Amino acid sequence: MNETAHVLGASGTFWELVERRAALTPDHPVLLQDDRALTFEELRSGAERVAAGLHDRGVRPGTVVAWQLPTRIETVLLAMALARLGAVQSPVIPFYRDREVAFAVREAGAAYFAVPGEWRGFDHTAMARRIGARGVFEAYETLPDGDPAVLPPPPANGTEVRWIYWTSGTTSDPKGVLHTDRSLIAGGSCLAHALHLSADDVGSIAFPFAHIGGPDYLVMLLLYGFPAVLFEKFALPEALEGYRRHGVTVAGGSTAFYSMFLAEQRGRPGAPIIPSLRLLAGGGAPKPPEVHHAVVREMGVQLTHGYGMTEVPMITMGSPDDTPENLATTEGRPPEGMEIRIVDGEVRLRGEAVCKGYLDPAQTAEAFDEDGFLITGDLGHLTDSGHLVLSGRLKDVIIRKGENVSAKEIEDLLHRHPAVGDAAVIGLPDAERGERVCAVVEQRAGTVELTLAAVTSYLSAEGLSPHKLPEQLEVVDALPRNETLRKVLKYKLRERFSGAAEAAKTTPAP
Repeated sequence: MNETAHVLGASGTFWELVERRAALTPDHPVLLQDDRALTFEELRSGAERVAAGLHDRGVRPGTVVAWQLPTRIETVLLAMALARLGAVQSPVIPFYRDREVAFAVREAGAAYFAVPGEWRGFDHTAMARRIGARGVFEAYETLPDGDPAVLPPPPANGTEVRWIYWTSGTTSDPKGVLHTDRSLIAGGSCLAHALHLSADDVGSIAFPFAHIGGPDYLVMLLLYGFPAVLFEKFALPEALEGYRRHGVTVAGGSTAFYSMFLAEQRGRPGAPIIPSLRLLAGGGAPKPPEVHHAVVREMGVQLTHGYGMTEVPMITMGSPDDTPENLATTEGRPPEGMEIRIVDGEVRLRGEAVCKGYLDPAQTAEAFDEDGFLITGDLGHLTDSGHLVLSGRLKDVIIRKGENVSAKEIEDLLHRHPAVGDAAVIGLPDAERGERVCAVVEQRAGTVELTLAAVTSYLSAEGLSPHKLPEQLEVVDALPRNETLRKVLKYKLRERFSGAAEAAKTTPAP
């Protein structure tokens, strides 16, 4: 039996992972931040003391505790303290404000709410009072503390719902996604096994730990016994010092992170921006093949990308031993136990990493088919080798004169244009065509100004069918993104450009 099997154990709870890893490598570091380091044993013992402090405040197994905290050592300690108690925790992204936070705290039925106080110029404590949250306490530098002797036995069942995550709301309220310890551990195990990491690696968490990727990554650290550097605020080039100081070997987060690292490398050709780095890895957003090729070519590191969502934290993952073609053009393969079914081009999922549903039973009923497969809304197909290729979102298909146009197909081609830094393709209402194709691009500095004629000429030369060519071009300084994995917010682009004048931006429809 290998070490990973020893760590996984039988009950499948987060706390069992913490205890088993602390017993195996107690003095090895697990969390690094600035000049601080926390070992696996300090994670275990510290979380127990925090759990006792929470117990003294009235938190019991099953108590719902919401927390809106930045990526810090204290945040991980609090999350594992709640896991030790068997409480139900509901992480909230730190950048959410009154409307989203009030909805999440209310719908989850949170009896307690942990906040950072004033953080990055915003008073979270005042907001918590304003929205009427119960049991508000600050947990930034100081955490509740108590004697672990008061604690009840740790949870023995990893199949009960103990996590409520929130999908990011756009034009409607977010959905509360129900997870168990076992579903999150299944997702993290997929990530860990696919990447072939070892105890000699040093990872990094540059995204909010409150994101579903937080426990994913923590599972990986607990399974393989290596540390990760935490970044409370991620910005380049400022964060590079932290990567270099701790010798990070694995970085990433999502496609936007790859692009940011790549831009920094282009500004310093000839020397690696992070000398110890050997692998970029992530998921959560589409990856254009050209981004993969550029990272490998210009940064000299591997890039493995995966597919996940709040409902299923890890579905497929590229592996370092995949072929370059598969790494560039697919999302990797599913792990054992993840079933993928393609129905009319749509991806459906069944397996232990799939959530238990939503807080709203009606939403749960709509989300699963008669065989228990989660209906994702993503379009794709499986290759003969079992790799998954995504072709876009069902709602991201542009229907122009009755013909389906894939936004992702056009975006992938635009990313290969030397003057395009980033691109998003959207459908806009059009009286004649139903929808017209609009390309919104960030232009790379120092390149010739992009025009619609030049872009359509380039796409035609690349073999794009005439009925798919953009009829509107918008050049922006920066695409709007969310604050978690930096996904492009296409609904904001539709809102901004739906009423834009077409006269100077469109070409005659073929």
